[in-house]
Formats: sequence, C-alpha cells, structure tokens
Amino acid sequence: MIQVEDREAIRRAYFVEHKSIRAIARELQHGRQVIRAALTSAEAATYRLSMPRAAPRLGTFKTVIDGLLAENANAPRKQRYTARKIFQQLKTQGYLGSEATVRRYVAQKRQSERKRPVFLPLEFDPGRDAQVDWGEAQAIVGGVPQTIQYFELRLNFSRKVFTRAYPAQKQEAFFDAHVAAFHYLGGVPHILTYDNLSTAVRQVLEGHRREEQRAFIAFRSHYLFESRFCTPGQGHEKGGVESGIGFVRRNFLVPLPDCRDFESLNAYLLAECQKDDARTVERQSMTIGEAWALEQPHLRPLPAHDFDCSRMVPVTLNAYSQVTFETNRYSVPVESAYRQVVLKAYPFHIEVLHGVEVVARHPRSYGRQQDICDPLHYLPLLEQRPGAFEHAKPLRQWRARWSPIYEQLLAVLQAQREGDGIPEFVRILKLHRDHSAALVEQAITRALASGCAHLDGVRLWLRQLEHPETPLPALDLSDRPRLAALHQAPVDLHRYEALLEGA
Repeated sequence: MIQVEDREAIRRAYFVEHKSIRAIARELQHGRQVIRAALTSAEAATYRLSMPRAAPRLGTFKTVIDGLLAENANAPRKQRYTARKIFQQLKTQGYLGSEATVRRYVAQKRQSERKRPVFLPLEFDPGRDAQVDWGEAQAIVGGVPQTIQYFELRLNFSRKVFTRAYPAQKQEAFFDAHVAAFHYLGGVPHILTYDNLSTAVRQVLEGHRREEQRAFIAFRSHYLFESRFCTPGQGHEKGGVESGIGFVRRNFLVPLPDCRDFESLNAYLLAECQKDDARTVERQSMTIGEAWALEQPHLRPLPAHDFDCSRMVPVTLNAYSQVTFETNRYSVPVESAYRQVVLKAYPFHIEVLHGVEVVARHPRSYGRQQDICDPLHYLPLLEQRPGAFEHAKPLRQWRARWSPIYEQLLAVLQAQREGDGIPEFVRILKLHRDHSAALVEQAITRALASGCAHLDGVRLWLRQLEHPETPLPALDLSDRPRLAALHQAPVDLHRYEALLEGA
C-alpha cells in the first residue's frame, strides 16, 4: 500500500503534467494497477476483509459460544460466563484450539452487541437543583504530603461550584461542608442529589426508596431541602458534579497546594471557586457569575441559626484524666475530672462537656493511638505532687518547646526557695489559663530583670503590661501668677533615716 505522498505525486503527474500511465510507472516505480487506483481516489483505501478469517478449530463451536453468551442476559451480574469459563466449557466438548482465539471471538461478539448509552439533554430552573459528591486528591498540609477528601456542591443552573477539604469523609465533615456551602451561596437549593453515601443512607431499598441516617434526616429538616439519591451504579444521574470533581482536581489542585493547615487550604479553595465565576461553560451565553446572579434570589433562605455539625459520644475518664475517642486519648482538667462526660466531635476539633459546660477543647487527631494532652490540665496535680515534675509527660512535651526564660526562672526559684521552688513555678505556669503565652513570657522577663522572680512579681508585671499607667500632665499655672512661686519640694531621704534611728 502506497503512502498519501506517493498517491499525490501520481495524481499530479497524470492530471496536471498530463503524463501517461506508462511514463508515470517508469518514473515513480509503481505498478499500473497501483497507479490506476490512485487516479480513482485521492484517499487511501482502507483494508477490508473480503471474507471472514478461517477459524477451522473454533468454527463448529461458535454456536455454543453464542448460546452461552445469550444465557448471560438472564444470569446475575457477578455470575456470568467469562471468556475463560467459556474456554474451559469448550474443552470439555472437544475443543482443541487456543484460549486466545476464544477470547478474541467473545470480545468481538460483545463489541458488536454493545449499545452506546444515550442520554436526554436536561435543563434546570434557577435555584432548584444542586448535586453533591466527594473527591480525593493529594496535598501538602503542614509540610506533610497527605490524601485529602474534598466536598463539592454544584448548582445545576449556573454551574457555580463550592469545594472544601477535610482529612476524612466523616458525617460531621459532611454536614459542616453543607453549612459552609449554604453560607457561601447565601441560601439553600431546593433539591440536592447524592450518591448512596453512608453518611446519609443507612440502607438502599427497592427502587428509589432509602432508609436514611437519623442525623441526616435531622439535618435536612433543619434546612428544609429535598434529597434525592442516584440509582446504584448510575453516576450519570448526577453527571454535572461527577465531571466537576475532576475539574476541581485538575484546575484547583494542580500543582499540589502547599498550605500551613486545613484552614489556609480551604481559604485557597474558596478563592479558586470565586475566580471560577469568570468562566463561561461551553454552549452557555453568560459566565457562571452572571448566571449565578440570576439564580441566587431563587434559593431558600438560611435558617436563624446553623445546625450543630458534631457527633456526640458518651465517654468515661480514665485514671489519667483522659477520654478516648477513635483510639485517641484527650486530656481533661484534673479539677473537672467528672466520671461521666460527653464528647462532641467536630471536623477539626473536639469538645468535652459536663452538662452544658465545656471543660476541655482540643484539635482533633485523625491518627491512631495518639495522646493529645494540654499541660495546663495537670498543673493543679503537679502543684500537689512536685516530685513528679521532671517525669510528667505533658510537662516534658511543653518544656521541649517553651522559651529558655522559663528554665531561667525555674533555676532562680529552686535556688531561692529550697522546697517550694517547683510549686511556686507551677503556680506561675497556671497564669497561662487567663493570659496569653506571649504576655506571660514578657512578664517573666520583666520580673527576672527587676529582681522579683516570684508569683506576685510576675502578677504585678502582668497588670502593668495589660494596664500601663498614663503619666499625669504637669500642672499649668501660667494663668495664676500668684501661685507661680509654689513648687514641689524634693524628697529628703535623710528624714526617713532619722525616723529609723528613733528621732
């Protein structure tokens, strides 16, 4: 078969230069049949089988294969004949050919019978419909490469998108992302379409019926939207957000974002969502932002207060004043160590409550077997048991990162107060409960410099730093010349010496 360049040369020589077929064959070294074919058409002929390839060993078994493939139509999806199983079946009936020949024939049959799916073009009313899904990507958070889960809500009319990242697809993150999306949009879409995700659906029933999670029903009731769930395995029913997940990954998360924490990562994603408003979707006459301006007034209004996006778990304190949640242990102040408390888990922090009082709050850990301790929780116990100061784990973790001025203060106290140095130091550390670390550190520095390295001295400097004294202005007597001769007499310290001597 000749190349298209050769075909062009033949046609140009014949039709433009008016050379004979014999001359072209002599000059270009092509057979006359090839030249005549090139003169017939400028396009290269495609190769076609004039008759099916012979398959002498398979030929008599093709009807058997066709019958087995026909049975697949009524068989359970995961219990149908595979090409390998068909090959094994044919061997029992005397087939002597190769498995590759059977596989090739089965693939051809499936390809010829497969129908391309056809979908209806859809149109949506403003503010009515939105689609929700989760995606997964890589990012660098706090200097550590990790897998993040990102939530996406996409409005069907304007194609406006909202996305937010979390460490895991927990139910509390699922609710929190909805609340953030509703605030970003300034309202609530009337209908939200989901996959059958476990954070919303407890069990898929027959048809479109679902047994939903009780917490999800409460959340939906709070915002009064309608929920719809896709048919299992039919992701095209929410194709907009399905394609949107890939769009966000390719356009918002490439290159890998490098952020200090999830708060800064989500601020970056929000800015990307806002920039996307300037984009015009194919076959649309206006930008996303312009379509959004038409859609926003049609959303449902936000309720008076947000839904509490937390998971409540009853917990019991152990002997170390800690509660356990998802294999991780969180400290509680020893003076608030009630036996039975409740833990509320939010996406990025946890709270421990006794009644309605929050007795402890920590950043949430998504690791395993972690101890998250606040050293301030154990200071009252250390004040009573100063002998444990050197070995207390929470204090060791704190000492590894605090300023050297603390060690200087501790050394001074231990030198000046033989048995009370550590308890006094612990009492000073307790000032962190009511004052910022920077202010306490500054007060300790001033106290050491002024020679009052003790609790009362640090407290005095804290008061002066928080409420600095304003100097009184000098008394102006220019309008009272009779009083101009008056002045403030200097202090005579010798009078105090005389007082001490009993004079």
